[in-house]
Amino acid sequence: MTADRPVPSRAPGRLGGVALVLGGALSVQFGSALAALLFPRTGVAGAVTLRLTLGALLMLVVCRPRVRGHGRGDWAAVVAFGLALAGMNSIFYQAIERIPLGPAVTLEVLGPLALSVLGARRLAAWCWAGLALAGVVLLGQGGFDRLDPLGAALALLAGTMWAAYIVCSARVGARFPRADGLALALTVAALVTLPVGLVDAGGRLAHPAVLGLGAGLALLASVLPYSLELAALRRLPTATFAVLMSLGPAIAALAGWLVLGQALHPVEVFAIGLVVAASAGAVRAATPPPAPVPPTPTVSAAAAAPTTRR
Repeated sequence: MTADRPVPSRAPGRLGGVALVLGGALSVQFGSALAALLFPRTGVAGAVTLRLTLGALLMLVVCRPRVRGHGRGDWAAVVAFGLALAGMNSIFYQAIERIPLGPAVTLEVLGPLALSVLGARRLAAWCWAGLALAGVVLLGQGGFDRLDPLGAALALLAGTMWAAYIVCSARVGARFPRADGLALALTVAALVTLPVGLVDAGGRLAHPAVLGLGAGLALLASVLPYSLELAALRRLPTATFAVLMSLGPAIAALAGWLVLGQALHPVEVFAIGLVVAASAGAVRAATPPPAPVPPTPTVSAAAAAPTTRR
């Protein structure tokens, strides 16, 4: 290896990672819009059951997780993750039955935002939180009078479950390889929601058209975004990934408008933009500064050092 050999650029990989994150975000938000179309046929509980059950089956087939060799703590983490998934999806779908998709995701994202701010413990993070609060206040001025109060409260509650999902996901990811923990947690979530969905929707879940829409929902809202996000995390720094995920409310507003015809007032659009900016800024404020780059080794030292491939 010579000292003057150019270092290959990682830009193509990073651009591909950005495309994967945006593709996953588009998939999950348009999947939520598809779920809203299912509500008249299956009810909210039936739509949740279809998404989680079919999504779990697909993930089990793709991942084939290893069940043996895990301790009690591993299974406790999986169960907690599954309960967080079941609660987050059930509560959020109850919210979007009552209020438009864009405002619902805007209120929901306050949960991860609060988690990021509390974890950062920096003045800048609290300033971004203030900007997010200003966005919520503007959202209220633009439309809380036409938003169902229960729907708004459910969206906020779904945000707390989203924060719990993030914490549980990190714990499960540290205990299980690949996406094994996610597949097992989705199975737990499906088992928890299945009885409620069967009681609420009954035989309607077996209708071929409903099963087809449910399969599309499971693919768009679970399997595809999770797979794309896992692939993106192999190409992007975690902080960059989190900033891109902050675009969720804006993408949700777009999906609600295109699929469900949910037009927003200009004030609401501006309010959603403030929350998106605040979420991205809070993530950046919570990111620790990069470690100092060590000095470039001399040619002889570099030649003597063993090379490793990542």
